Amino acid sequence: MSIELGHFALILAFAIASVSAVGGLLLWRRGETLARVLSHASVLQFVLVALAFLALVQAFVVSDFSLKLAANHSHSLKPLIFKISGVWGNHEGSMLLWILILVLFGALVAAFGRRLPSDLANLVLGTQSLLTACFAGFTLLTSNPFERLSPPPLEGADLNPILQDIGLAIHPPLLYSGYVGFSVCFSFAIAALISGRIDQTWARWVRPWTMLSWTFLTLGIAMGSYWAYYELGWGGWWFWDPVENASFMPWLAGTALLHSALVMEKRNALKIWTVFLAIITFSLSLLGTFLVRSGILTSVHTFASDPTRGLVILSMLAVLIGGAFLLFAMRAPSLRQGGLFAPISREGALILNNLFLATAVGAVLVGTLYPLLLDALTGTTISVGAPFFDFTFGALMAPLLLVLPFGPLLAWKRADLVAAGQRLVGMAALAVFLTVLISALGGVSISLAPIGLLLGFWVSLGSIAELIERAKLGRIPLRDSLRRLAGLPRSIWSTAIGHLGLGLTVLGIVSVSAWETETVTTLNPGQSTELSGYVIAMTSFEQIAGPNYLADTGIFTVTAPGGGVARLEAERRTYVSNGMPTTEAAIQTYGLSQLYLQLGEPLDDTHVIRVWHKPYILLIWIGCLVMAGAGVLSLTDRKLRIGAPQQARKAVPEAAQ
Repeated sequence: MSIELGHFALILAFAIASVSAVGGLLLWRRGETLARVLSHASVLQFVLVALAFLALVQAFVVSDFSLKLAANHSHSLKPLIFKISGVWGNHEGSMLLWILILVLFGALVAAFGRRLPSDLANLVLGTQSLLTACFAGFTLLTSNPFERLSPPPLEGADLNPILQDIGLAIHPPLLYSGYVGFSVCFSFAIAALISGRIDQTWARWVRPWTMLSWTFLTLGIAMGSYWAYYELGWGGWWFWDPVENASFMPWLAGTALLHSALVMEKRNALKIWTVFLAIITFSLSLLGTFLVRSGILTSVHTFASDPTRGLVILSMLAVLIGGAFLLFAMRAPSLRQGGLFAPISREGALILNNLFLATAVGAVLVGTLYPLLLDALTGTTISVGAPFFDFTFGALMAPLLLVLPFGPLLAWKRADLVAAGQRLVGMAALAVFLTVLISALGGVSISLAPIGLLLGFWVSLGSIAELIERAKLGRIPLRDSLRRLAGLPRSIWSTAIGHLGLGLTVLGIVSVSAWETETVTTLNPGQSTELSGYVIAMTSFEQIAGPNYLADTGIFTVTAPGGGVARLEAERRTYVSNGMPTTEAAIQTYGLSQLYLQLGEPLDDTHVIRVWHKPYILLIWIGCLVMAGAGVLSLTDRKLRIGAPQQARKAVPEAAQ
């Protein structure tokens, strides 16, 4: 019965969203009364979709195989956490999760946007409801997660084994929160174009939602990268897979939107460009939805292979994205550009930032879609791989990283580039020294690695320069400098920490690319091999039974160059329900570096072993966490609030009391 109630709740949410969309977009001038109705409707949509989602979770937890989705993607022997994550480990359930996050953001806008002007609030909530109605309608008509089976099977077909992992329990909700969160920015852009209300206050409303979505997307991409690294057994952390690119493009566009909205908030400039970025960022999120669910890609990340669903999604996206850009083309010429500024200024640095990021989005987009378009138009199959992306993306990011530390040190409107450079001389010298030292110790040959190291150190150290300058470190007593640091706005701290995180990620990427070592060999118990000073000895080979799988387990002893000894277990699992094999790598962490060991297929009477030493690879994900932490810190700044400032009440004269 709970399945039918969940189905009915989703239908009711679709009906309420449809009515709210019509009311919000057509009757947006009706003022406060309509705003209250739409706010209550947004909260009600969230409650109904949450009930529908919980009904689905309950069916998976109790192994109700009369539900077709549970029968196809669950198994009674699965651990509880993977029964729950199995809800979104498929097309239909993941669509319901998408809708749940979409209505959650709509409810948050209703809750935190009470001080928004009523006409703008009506348009924003109306647009959010339109998106909800579109995706709920698509789910109900083509991807119904509540379909029953009669008679039900005795046992389920189980979830894809590589998705039975804690990383995949966390990765999709984080990623979807980033994807869907940009819908609020999209809704604000549509509201601005319809109402003509676009100014510094509008940018102040948009920026927190952009920061929140960008933070979630950063965490989602980082979690997906680490999952692919340790679960797939390939030893890599990024493959320029089309679906990876589909999440990376909104991140790049969202980063540009963050910086553009800052210029608009501070200087009332870049209005048209900021609105355009708000539209394009969410449009890229929708493009990722199409790529994952259209069936045109074959990837471990994709959910659906039904081209009919892909056509429906494509038609829906054409209407949403095409309508948004048509509205932009009609209304943008009437918008005023805003404040003026010199090329050498903080505004100019942020525009340069946007230029490189937008070009990077275009390069990744072309590399991702060109093979698909060529195949569709001519039938010619080509592959655009890592060399193209590494070269084009690296060529664009290098100059961006070079100029990045200058931005926070430049004044608004007009700045002195020489003075900013003088403040960075010490950091530049330190970056060069560290690059030469590490290159010499690491034995780097003639390559681009030292340049990458230099850029990573330059960004990391340059991020601290503004803090040192504002604290007047070395020019006033240390106690006073620390007091000034403690009193700095959190937005300044978040900028420095965010740039520091980016620098750490660059250092991790360069280090593992330059100094990674690998060996492939065969071992039997009692035999050993050596890699980068680590001695890997196979001690035994066992067969172990898991809760829903059988595993061939190789047990190894690793002796580090410093003398430490660690025990590693690498597995090749075969799942009972469907006979699918997976590889579980063994990973041992040494500081910021890792030893990565994979157990290959049996070869006659021996076992193929593949071992990597990955120096400083953890800096990649530590940097991402630092960047996400900067986003959270920025959201706590009291100067950055979701909503509009409330006007102070006029004081009542004492005589009137």
